[in-house]
Amino acid sequence: METNKQTSKETFLNRLSLDSFNKMQLEFMEKANANTPLMLLAPTGSGKTLAFLIPMVQHLQSAISDSTALIIIPSRELAIQITEVFKSLKTDFHACICYGGHSMRTEENRLIEKPQVVIGTPGRLSEHAQKGNLKGLNITMVILDEFDKSLQFGFHEQLSVIFEGLGEEQKYFLTSATALENIPEFLPFRTYEKVNFLKDDEVMTLLLQLVRTSSVEKIDTLMRLVADFGQESTLVFCNHRDAVDRISLLLTDFGFEHAVLHGGMEQIDREKNLIKFRSGTHSLLIATDLASRGLDIPEIKHIVHYQLPPKKDAFIHRNGRTARMMAEGQSYLVLANDESLPDYVDSNLPEYELRQDFKVPEPSNLTCVYISVGKKNKISKGDVVGFFTKKGALKGSDIGKISILDNATYVAIPTDKVDELFANTAGEKLKKLKVKMEVAN
Repeated sequence: METNKQTSKETFLNRLSLDSFNKMQLEFMEKANANTPLMLLAPTGSGKTLAFLIPMVQHLQSAISDSTALIIIPSRELAIQITEVFKSLKTDFHACICYGGHSMRTEENRLIEKPQVVIGTPGRLSEHAQKGNLKGLNITMVILDEFDKSLQFGFHEQLSVIFEGLGEEQKYFLTSATALENIPEFLPFRTYEKVNFLKDDEVMTLLLQLVRTSSVEKIDTLMRLVADFGQESTLVFCNHRDAVDRISLLLTDFGFEHAVLHGGMEQIDREKNLIKFRSGTHSLLIATDLASRGLDIPEIKHIVHYQLPPKKDAFIHRNGRTARMMAEGQSYLVLANDESLPDYVDSNLPEYELRQDFKVPEPSNLTCVYISVGKKNKISKGDVVGFFTKKGALKGSDIGKISILDNATYVAIPTDKVDELFANTAGEKLKKLKVKMEVAN
């Protein structure tokens, strides 16, 4: 167990195969040693997760042996993502992940083992608090990631339940891509230090363009717009899940490859669709604001607002998926003639001219392959690579992003290699296990 001796930042850089930390991460890590609550404000995609995880690990290494850090996040997807980043730090500490849709019995058994890190959503953590499952933990650090969403979107009651049993002796980190005006009453502090890397005019430095249309033709205009982008990564935002489903049906009818994401989907389908988008097997994602905060989505070339959010901070989060860390990106507002721009958007935006010709983009040259085993079967990325190269006769360069879930694994490979892979691995075992492989649908 790693205790008393803190792992250096240089060691973490080597473990993560990074050359350096960015300015924001270094400033936060420097100030994280103080006992004062620390708030980190930085744009989406700027590396906030690493900024707080490394000081968290160092805190646990210098604390007494039975200390636990509690990370509270607003969504299941973010919980899974932070768990993966934590694992990449390669410490000896154990993490327990808690969220709705996950086995409560499994979580309770893990909590009995007193893990050093607990990562969970407000709803599930409040259930554990009410059942007394957190009482056996010596929680010495609390991290509220994306705290504005956790505090603003109906989680006050759940968070109050969690904090009632924590006392006042914890070290606190709070992070977000937007500022919060007031600290809620249930938090045991009123003063804090701030590391602020937000810029007030950040959203206006993006290349924003207006796409005008009629209300009748709005959905067709959207289809023509995303067709203009070809296979370049594109994220379309809607305010409501029914709009996502309606657009998806039309795109399917016209043969557009795409994925969807909203809160009404089953967790496994949400995870699978995110994997398809991250791995490049699908370049188009239609989503609600669930996709705007914290999720590990790669740099996106085009952001399209099919429906504009009522508040500016949601608009900032959406646009934070592109033009990150000085990279180039473009954002488009699809506006019907009976709609008006909100006050937070410049009324003098340049207009985007749609192309006259319309062509459905060619499908991706990558396919997402499903394997019927995952983390619970002790499967690693190395196991998958070995199976695909030794049994499947693929080259290492043929294997794209590998995503391992509890009971399934997804791998991106060239479409023209799929039949060969399936033929070569028919009847073969992966790590002595019989597996089912098929194209992920």
